[in-house]
Parts: sequence; structure tokens; C-alpha cells
Amino acid sequence: MATYTLFHNPKCSTSRKVDEALVAVGADVETVLYLKTPPTKADLERIIGKLDDPVGDLVRKDNRFKELGLNADDYTSKTAVVALLLEHPELMQRPIIESSSRAAIGRPPEDVVASFLG
Repeated sequence: MATYTLFHNPKCSTSRKVDEALVAVGADVETVLYLKTPPTKADLERIIGKLDDPVGDLVRKDNRFKELGLNADDYTSKTAVVALLLEHPELMQRPIIESSSRAAIGRPPEDVVASFLG
């Protein structure tokens, strides 16, 4: 079985569901608590390079995004997303599952886990 990296926020129910699903199937998982250990520029660029989703999907457009007065249209390029997430790692969508060949935003958790493990 492949090794996975899970960029995880244990306070997030979706992130916990993905973590539990990976553990339940005995996957080899390295868990990164990305709020305590934020991803580096190289980490973000690697993840973006493996995503099938548009790069802007990596950014949470939540209340914090709004508090900062940000506009989603400004975060559609790799450069803009990386710069934003380096400054505000709390805006990274969660969870992110990464393998050696791909990365995915873990929403909905059932679909993403099935596509990685199925």
C-alpha cells in the first residue's frame, strides 16, 4: 500500500473523517498538523503540481478570508495561492491527501478516500 501525507486539522470534522478512514484501512499515513507546522513554499508548489482541482480550490473562502477583505478572483494562480497560504496557512482547504503521484482536497471525504484507496 502507498504512503500518504495528510495535511490535517483535528478540529475539522471532514479532516477527522478522512484521517479515520485512512487509519481504518491500515494506510501508511504521515500526518501533518498544518496549523502547527505550516507547509513551506516547496510543499505548496508540490501539492499544487499534483492537484486535479483548480489551484484556487486550495483556498478556503470562509469567514477568515472575508475578514481579511480578500477577493476569490485574486487567488486563481499558483503564485497568488502559494503567497497567500504562506502568509495565512489557516486559509488552506482541509484536509489535503497527498501520495507520491497525486494530491486531492478531501471533500467529500468518502469520494476522495475511495479514489485514493480504491
